Amino acid sequence: MNFFKKCLLFIILGIVSFSCSFRAVQRSKDITYMEKGFLGNLPEKQLNVFAPKNADGSNDVMLFIYGGSWDSGKKEIYNFLGSRLARKGIVAVIIDYPLSPDYQVHDMAKAAAQAVRWTEENIKTYGGSPDKIYVSGHSAGGHLASLISVRDEYFDTLGVENPIKGTILIDAAGLDMYWFLKEMNYAPGTQYLRAFTDNPQIWKDTSPIYFLDEKDPPMLIMMGGKTLPGIEKTTERFLEEYRKINPEPNFHLQKGKKHKPMIVQFIYTPSKVYKWIGEFMEEN
Repeated sequence: MNFFKKCLLFIILGIVSFSCSFRAVQRSKDITYMEKGFLGNLPEKQLNVFAPKNADGSNDVMLFIYGGSWDSGKKEIYNFLGSRLARKGIVAVIIDYPLSPDYQVHDMAKAAAQAVRWTEENIKTYGGSPDKIYVSGHSAGGHLASLISVRDEYFDTLGVENPIKGTILIDAAGLDMYWFLKEMNYAPGTQYLRAFTDNPQIWKDTSPIYFLDEKDPPMLIMMGGKTLPGIEKTTERFLEEYRKINPEPNFHLQKGKKHKPMIVQFIYTPSKVYKWIGEFMEEN
């Protein structure tokens, strides 16, 4: 077989492989997980589910919460992540949630907890296991994922137990928002205060670092070596406290990565981050 025929064969095999991968994912979109008026004031919100077509009810589940400074974002941007996770055997749930300035951080956390409850109650229909639910998030989404993982109060409000099996943080913001907002000294009603309010007690109540204990689900923590200074500092503070519970945290510093590339890297299917996630789920 000459060189050109070999190249043509590889191209055809690549197309077939991509096509098979594409067909192997079952996509279910715009599913309402929270009705308008939930808990008095929350809006209607939807989620998307990406599942391997051969999922049998025992597959791991990853619920992903996107970032966007608590005031922007939409689930459709992360269809790529849902599809790639599903091709790796993981049932992915990508959610929308209430955003600032119309809603504040406690509202966002309640919505995220409700999305987890919906997932526990319904994910078997899509081939996922309700006993293997992991939550993940990038940036502000990482903050919300960690907050509902360490503060059972949000699930108590819903009248259910916290079902989170593990937490996957991708360059998470806000892990110590109390310290950060005091340091930044923003003018009232500006910047992140639209989400966190002007009340320092709320800053502390929504900072995961102050609620860490040995009963928390295990965490996989990833941080970019060239991330935003606030994320770097608050993650370092968080890790310092977390090491009092887990002396050897599952932490990966990606030295060359800035903040946005920490989530963009998930577009690359062979990325090592998928290996880390798979190993983390297998260990737990």
